[in-house]
Amino acid sequence: MSGAAGAGRGSAGSATGEFDGLVAIVTGGASGIGLATARTLAARGATVAVLDRALDGLDAPDARDPERTVGAGLTGFVADVTDRASIEAAVASVADRFGGIDIVVNNAGISAVGTVEENDDAEWARVLDVNVIGMARVTSSALPWLRRSNAASVVNVCSIAALNGLPQRALYSASKGAVLALTYAMATDHVAEGVRVNCVCPGTVYTPFVERMLAGFADPVAERAALDARQATGRMVEPVEVAAAIAYLASPLAVSTTGTALDVDGGVSHLRPRPAGARS
Repeated sequence: MSGAAGAGRGSAGSATGEFDGLVAIVTGGASGIGLATARTLAARGATVAVLDRALDGLDAPDARDPERTVGAGLTGFVADVTDRASIEAAVASVADRFGGIDIVVNNAGISAVGTVEENDDAEWARVLDVNVIGMARVTSSALPWLRRSNAASVVNVCSIAALNGLPQRALYSASKGAVLALTYAMATDHVAEGVRVNCVCPGTVYTPFVERMLAGFADPVAERAALDARQATGRMVEPVEVAAAIAYLASPLAVSTTGTALDVDGGVSHLRPRPAGARS
């Protein structure tokens, strides 16, 4: 990388492993996409710090290996992305414990349902504070360490809602549109410092949040079928698939990828397949 990172931590030419020697922060990393990402990065050699308001999920039994916990190999730090002091303390603790920070995955986010008439001012403030300003707080706090890295990367979790009109998602879509714009702006501001900034735009991802949401419907099975059908592939995206895309963008091997939005959406954004049995 060019700029101030030239004499810093990390190396794009690691001989032992893709993420060996690199320290990654994943916000909202105790469940869903964040947890899948934390585990993927750790499996590829990174030292991973999970920042989340609650870390209970890291202590749950691992169904793939009953003798281990879900968060095995991950280190949890309690932090709230809406609280700058909390974030600065957690980021400083990560850097102090592991010797620096090379990768930031801004995954923490919340949803919102409704039209512009159905979310009040307090809800708008709450969602934007988490989904947009939270990313700015975390990245700002990590930048002093990212500038010292030869493999500095920030990956923001955006959404197809940034560029697609989804029903009953006015506030959520506005927040993710802001994340997309923020990604491009940060990529421009920090490219000369050797800090790459990209984002992923998932479609509907089958996470614990979606499971809880489906449970609130009168017919959860029918509602899940509708969510599956929205993807051209006929099923919701899996967290591990988003994690793989994040890992690509975060990797030192993607040294020339910056200012990019990568769709992981089962074809929602660009594919218009005919329904089964339909004639051309």
